[in-house]
Amino acid sequence: MKATIAIKPSEVKREWIVLDAAGKRFGRVLTEAATLLRGKHKPYYTPNVDCGDFVIIINADKVEFSGNKLEAKQYHRHSGYFGSVKSEKLGDLLKNNPAKLYKLAARGMLPKTTLGKEMIKKLKVYAGAEHPHTAQVTKSEGK
Repeated sequence: MKATIAIKPSEVKREWIVLDAAGKRFGRVLTEAATLLRGKHKPYYTPNVDCGDFVIIINADKVEFSGNKLEAKQYHRHSGYFGSVKSEKLGDLLKNNPAKLYKLAARGMLPKTTLGKEMIKKLKVYAGAEHPHTAQVTKSEGK
């Protein structure tokens, strides 16, 4: 009978993966990114170790949404003071700060612990097709 192999954080091999979001559905891009950030695509996946890869999402502002989400869906934030609820439409957030939108959505798909906070730091989002990580990129997916 074989024993289950638990990998140590020092043994994790990280890659840089580029996802192109142009013309794809937002949720589909995010689930793929969350899987890569978490490391579930690797044969040595361990739930309590951050064994995911770095993910670069390019063309983040050219992603598609179904239905009337761009006008109807809103993101709220609250400082804790009375009357300080701020709301922003999905369309405005996508236009002004797509990186924040992607990080909010991806954070919901990752563990709600310090492990999840470390995983979200490996997500890089860029509105255009250019990104400054050309030296690190070894693998490209989502073509």
